[in-house]
Amino acid sequence: MTPKWLDRRIAAPGPYLTLCLSEAEFRAAIAPLKPPEVPAWIKTGRAHATTHFFVHKDGATCAVVCLGEGYQDRNPIEVAGLLVHEAVHVWQSYCDDIGERHPGDEQEAYGIQSIAQELLAEFARRQS
Repeated sequence: MTPKWLDRRIAAPGPYLTLCLSEAEFRAAIAPLKPPEVPAWIKTGRAHATTHFFVHKDGATCAVVCLGEGYQDRNPIEVAGLLVHEAVHVWQSYCDDIGERHPGDEQEAYGIQSIAQELLAEFARRQS
């Protein structure tokens, strides 16, 4: 399946965001980005999820969230926890991109909520 790039309304201009549920999807998602080297889709053997960051041709950050293949054996709460964890990394990268070192508490909460909702909605869509 070709990964779908999700809504960028996190902030303007927010990062591109996609969810990959397999290594093949990860490779398909990053192929147009032409990275100099292709990293392991899941960072380590102990990791259950990994977020990779690349630069789009328009200069925007592309966040590629990869959920390890063992997600099928996890309960939905654990999967949600993994996706929220990765949403925080996307938010942190976005803040770095815009030079924000101390976002307001509400700004941060809404940003992470928006990213997590996009990832959770995409995961739910893919499971139905």
